[in-house]
Amino acid sequence: MTSKQLWHWEGITSQGARENGFCWAQSRANAMLALQSEGISLLTLRPRSIRKRYWHIEYVIQFARQLATLLQAGVTLADGLMLIAQQHPVPQWRALLMHLTQQILHGQPLSQALQQWPAVFPPLFCALIETGELTGKLEECCLHLAAQQEEQWILKKKVVKALRYPGFVVAVAIVVTLGMLGFVLPEFAAIYQTFNTPLPALTRGVIALSEWLESGWRYGIATGIAVIIIGRFLRRNAHCHQLSQRLLLRMPLAGELVRGQRLSQIYTVLTLTQQAGIPLLNGLGCASKTLPAQYWHQALDRLRERVAEGEPLWRAMEQEMVFSPWCVPLIRTGESTGALDVMLQRLAAIHTGRTRERADNLAASLEPIIMVVMGVIIGTLVVAMYLPIFHLGDAMSAG
Repeated sequence: MTSKQLWHWEGITSQGARENGFCWAQSRANAMLALQSEGISLLTLRPRSIRKRYWHIEYVIQFARQLATLLQAGVTLADGLMLIAQQHPVPQWRALLMHLTQQILHGQPLSQALQQWPAVFPPLFCALIETGELTGKLEECCLHLAAQQEEQWILKKKVVKALRYPGFVVAVAIVVTLGMLGFVLPEFAAIYQTFNTPLPALTRGVIALSEWLESGWRYGIATGIAVIIIGRFLRRNAHCHQLSQRLLLRMPLAGELVRGQRLSQIYTVLTLTQQAGIPLLNGLGCASKTLPAQYWHQALDRLRERVAEGEPLWRAMEQEMVFSPWCVPLIRTGESTGALDVMLQRLAAIHTGRTRERADNLAASLEPIIMVVMGVIIGTLVVAMYLPIFHLGDAMSAG
């Protein structure tokens, strides 16, 4: 997909009507040939920028639901794609759906056409669409995909929100503290220099910190930039990435939250692939490709290698620390009874429910702690600023 460019065209159709629209093509020449083959005499052809935010999973979910509804109503695949394209509000999606329609009309399967757009449609989407084409249940696969993608999207938003809120509050507290130390305290320090009485130890310490920040802010900015650059470099290092992911999973609150979200996604994908009749090895490959972190990719790849060598899934899972130990007996029961898809579905539901509950509890439990810390920091600065005034009043009263 990266080699394709979005083009906006204006031209005259074979009936003499003036129209305009969007299309995808690798070059201007290819776009002109494609439009001329449809009987359009071009007037203008301009490239347009591609907005990645329109490739968000929300639009993919909407497309899957609309396609499933039209297929259940008896509309053919090509006509369904055409109807969705005509009603879609986003130009690049209209052009994409029209491009898919043309490929379908030329005899190409939908799954193969979707594989040419990896930035839009994940590997799981293409795999289940292919299964639906082979089994004749394309509308059911689209509905399962939409439900799974929507559930994981909502869960991911809840987890990100639960982890983002404490970080945002802490960032605000740091900004307020630095603002008071850099702008408010120097004004009070200038006033206190006219006093003939010694300042309290707390005030002297805070003023010293303010003077250090005022004189060394350039070094602080340089240090922050260096930390960001080093952090990006370490993220690309495989060993550092492994270490950071292990530390993240061992964190008291955030670790279980991230683990639950990842396991919920893995078990949900495996459930869909098992119910669709996709082999377990292919299902593990699809689950691996849907995970964002390389650490989890490697864990599932090792799991897939052991299963390919003949080990049962539950025994292979025992050797990976990312999986919860209580999940192994359920997987073992599912493999021995032939109900692996049922057990996977239960595990996905359990992890989804627990992760949602932990996300709600995380925000509720951290909020009072963060408020107390912010109150202590800001209260200490306020007391340090006004404490000399109280001491001055006591000295004047004694005099």
